Parts: sequence; structure tokens; C-alpha cells
Amino acid sequence: MSLTALFAAMLAAATPMADRDIAAPGPQGLLKGSWMGPEGAKVLVVLMIPGSGPTDRDGNNPRGLKAASLRLLAQGLAAKGIASVRIDKRGMFASAGAVPDPNAVTIDDYAADTRSWIAAIRAKTGVPCVWVLGHSEGGVVALDTAAARPEGLCGVIAVSTPGRPLGAVMRAQFHANPANAPILADADRALDALEAGRTIPAASLTPPLSMIFADPVQPFLINAFAKDPAKLAAATAKPLLIVQGKADLQVTPEDAKTLKAGQPKASLVLLPRVNHVLKTVEGDSRGANIATYADPNLPLAPGVVEAVADFVMGHPAR
Repeated sequence: MSLTALFAAMLAAATPMADRDIAAPGPQGLLKGSWMGPEGAKVLVVLMIPGSGPTDRDGNNPRGLKAASLRLLAQGLAAKGIASVRIDKRGMFASAGAVPDPNAVTIDDYAADTRSWIAAIRAKTGVPCVWVLGHSEGGVVALDTAAARPEGLCGVIAVSTPGRPLGAVMRAQFHANPANAPILADADRALDALEAGRTIPAASLTPPLSMIFADPVQPFLINAFAKDPAKLAAATAKPLLIVQGKADLQVTPEDAKTLKAGQPKASLVLLPRVNHVLKTVEGDSRGANIATYADPNLPLAPGVVEAVADFVMGHPAR
């Protein structure tokens, strides 16, 4: 390699790659996302599914989550020569035109959109298959997608993904915080109804539960509560990587082990001092842990990018 070419390669490696727009067909309009990294028919591509609620393609949402975990992960993968596609969910942000009501949605709908993204990426690039990475609730979407065994799926990376049904996760989260003591009876009442497939009037619940279990989102929660991630993992025939931080306040290492038990062939990576948004946490302070959720300048914890990149590069596309 000439000195000029070497300098150009070094400059490219040191310069963060810019996002490029990409789209896929949605129910009533386009689903929108960002491509980052190299392009070509031989490039490894990771499709990233964001977590719950109004969470955008970067992993942020307007309720105080600004950690930018998915954007940072995309940058880390691009530096290793792996491309990624980060998406806005149907009805939200740049994908607002895909459906008129973002609350009128289910996990099944998100899985259908994931299949649309896989097909669109393959059509655009010529790659034989696409890796699907889901964070938190997005991991359940990724597993639900894989369980249907769609064409063009390389495998699944479940990051900070519950191993139990969402209702059980939410119940544990409510009970883990002593400050929730005054609302626990109402929380359990709502969860019991939704787990049984019944709606409950949100107005009958103590705030802030009336917002958490708002009437428009209850059909989504009923569908989500019916999904058992461990059973979905068991039905996944493609390679599966489970990445879990040991300092996660929302999903536990036991969840990751439950997923692993469901699919014994899966690879499991447990990362010490790593929390739900994939940042390093020093000590056991809940406040310090939560503070990382609002800091986009804090880098991803060591080992996160490496775990994903090593797994993807270690499995030939097919």
C-alpha cells in the first residue's frame, strides 16, 4: 500500500462515518432509518431494534433517556467494518407516516416491520442475510421475528433483553423500588388484568399508573405480556447471542440465563459493571446508575461492541 493510500485509510478509520438515510415499506407509509458503515454485497449488516415506548433510532426518548446507546454501538461497529441500520418504529419520529396511531401496535406488528427491513436491506445491498439486534423490548421483537424463521435472517443479538414475559419484568421493577409502596396494590391489579388478557380503566388507577397503563397502550401490553422470550429463544434456529450487563436495574443476569436455558446453543456474554443502557457504572448507587441514562457523551462500556462484533464476524453469513 502506498503512503497516500495508507494515510487515507488511517484518516477514514479516525473519522466517524456519517448516517445515510434508508427506508423500508411500512403499513401505510415508509419506515425510516439510518445506515452507518460500509456498503456492499459482502458487508455484514446489523439491524437495530430500539426498546420500549417512544424510543428513537439512537436509543433515546423524550422521557429523559439520552444515552444514545444504539448510535454509539453503530459507531463502534462501523469502526470494525460492520454496517448497521438503526430504525424509528412505526408511527414515531421519521416513521410517523407508516401508521396514523403509534399506540395501535403489537409486538407482532414490530416483528412484521423487522421482516420488511430485512427484505429492504437485502434488496438494497445484495447481502445474503441480515443480523437483527434488539435492545430491551426490542430484543423480544428480534426473538419473535426469528421464531417465525424469516428468509434472510443471519441470526439474533439480544441485548439487555428480558428472559421472562414483560408482565413479570414490570412487576419485579415496581416491587424493587421502595418508593413505589403506595402504588403497588394498584400496579399488581393492573398487571393481573393485562396478563389475563383484559383491559382495565386507566382512570381507576393511581397516578402515575394511569399514564403507564394508559387506555390506548393496553392492547399492546396484552400482546407483549403473552410473549415468553425464553420460548421464543427456543424456537430460534439461527445463531443467538445474549449480551447482559450485571449492573442492569431493569433486566437481570438471571433473565439472560433464562434465555440461555431456553436456547442452550446460544452464546452468553455477561458484562460486569454494565447497566441497561450499556454504560459503565461504578459502585452500587442507583442514582449514579440512572445518571448515565442522560449522558450521550459517556462512551459505551468496554466489551459491548467487541461482544457483538466478534459474534457477527465469527459466524459466516448464510
